[in-house]
Amino acid sequence: MHSQDGLTNSKEKVVGVTDPRRVVAKRAENLSPAMPYVRGWAEAKRGADALAEQLQAAGLGLDFLGLRADVTVFGDGLVCLGPVQPEAGDVLARLLVRGLAMEMADQADSQSQPAPPEAPAA
Repeated sequence: MHSQDGLTNSKEKVVGVTDPRRVVAKRAENLSPAMPYVRGWAEAKRGADALAEQLQAAGLGLDFLGLRADVTVFGDGLVCLGPVQPEAGDVLARLLVRGLAMEMADQADSQSQPAPPEAPAA
């Protein structure tokens, strides 16, 4: 149902506002007792805390002051980065690329190494 100004009625069921992974669903500002918000938020909090720890170790702790846990209307946890300066986004992107490159190099090394000889049967 649409209101006179063309906006959807707040009582209307939330449909089609999200991608398949539901990360762009509306935030849970109007909580429903039937949704497991606490579980989703707790998962998001663990993720946000882990990310904050790594950002701090990389010297980017003060660049992500808006980092926080949130939850959608479906009870899915979200890690929100908040507003980020372009330079901090660039540094984060370079760190991710470097980490992926290192992981790929490690995998290539482990695949190219011959398997250790088997021990003779006793």
